Amino acid sequence: MSKYLLNKFLFTVDRDPELVERYRDDPAATVQWWEETQANRLLNCPEMESSTWLQFDDVEREALASHDYPTLFELGAHPFLTLTLFIAVFERDHPPLGFQLEYAQRLARFGLPYPDIAT
Repeated sequence: MSKYLLNKFLFTVDRDPELVERYRDDPAATVQWWEETQANRLLNCPEMESSTWLQFDDVEREALASHDYPTLFELGAHPFLTLTLFIAVFERDHPPLGFQLEYAQRLARFGLPYPDIAT
């Protein structure tokens, strides 16, 4: 498991409106494409610079592919990154602040201390 890779996915997808739409429309294919082409890219470095070992485990891959943000939170994904990405993905399907309230309700089972988000 890599909290870094989960957070990198959330961060990079959220900052690209086309990727947000792609992730909304076909999450499993987007996760697969991202893992194959983007996971090992070093951010803010020349394209030729990359890593070779980063990949999601099956639980992470399934949580991302099913938009399961409570599981992502439980795995240690940063709550700000999950909230901002999933607002972009789902806010249009809810009344004003409706998604934020749903997010809070679905995460209400988590008490203090919250899952560790350190990478």
